[in-house]
Amino acid sequence: MFKFTVEDAKRYKNATDAIVNLIDEGIMEVREDGLYLRAMDPSQIAMVSFAMPKSAFSAFEAPTPSAKVGLNFDAIAKILSRTRGSEKLQVSQEGNKFQLKFVGASRKRSFKVPILDMPAGVAKEPTIAHDAVVKVSSSHFRESLRDASLVGSHISLEANEAGFSIEVHGDSSDLTEENEKVGEEIIEMTVTKPSRATFPLQYLEDIVKACPDNAPISIYLKTNAPLKVEYEVESAKVIYYLAPRIDSD
Repeated sequence: MFKFTVEDAKRYKNATDAIVNLIDEGIMEVREDGLYLRAMDPSQIAMVSFAMPKSAFSAFEAPTPSAKVGLNFDAIAKILSRTRGSEKLQVSQEGNKFQLKFVGASRKRSFKVPILDMPAGVAKEPTIAHDAVVKVSSSHFRESLRDASLVGSHISLEANEAGFSIEVHGDSSDLTEENEKVGEEIIEMTVTKPSRATFPLQYLEDIVKACPDNAPISIYLKTNAPLKVEYEVESAKVIYYLAPRIDSD
């Protein structure tokens, strides 16, 4: 059994959005030092790794060594969207139910969702020595993705000594965006080897959706290798991996 409390329910909602934007179901592990989750999306081309430390909660109780619960995050996200004002959120396990209790100044509301029986095996995170790391503002990157969505369904990301570029080809138009390494848009950039890969645009849009405005996003690139995207939301650290599209000659 476990129990934890967030003083502002909206903070837990914002953090959970980083999960539900990519997957519907997964196994959450409640450890003594916080919450953890690693899961593949249904298509098996993307992975999310989520960690929210104990310090993000005003109260936190976990069994030793941990508790693992299968959850429908889509259902939980819909419940969390109903938070109002400055309600406190208390989360606990009640038998085979996952309980979310909203506590306001003069009212309490309690929702319960079933704990799912799910396979315990979880894929390991890819171990890739990426050749380029680009740290960019989330707001700027989202705007770039919006531009890309006007053109096509796949986006090519490239990093070299000159900077970071985006390229999209569609049936009726093309897009090229070039960001200088020392420009205002790039916060920080390290390139040990020029890197380029192509990814499904919709997945990238879902991956960055939960990142706070103007927060830094770290993008790890290696030619024709899985992309790694990392950022923080409400004290939680979120890492995503996305498989590339390999074009045949």
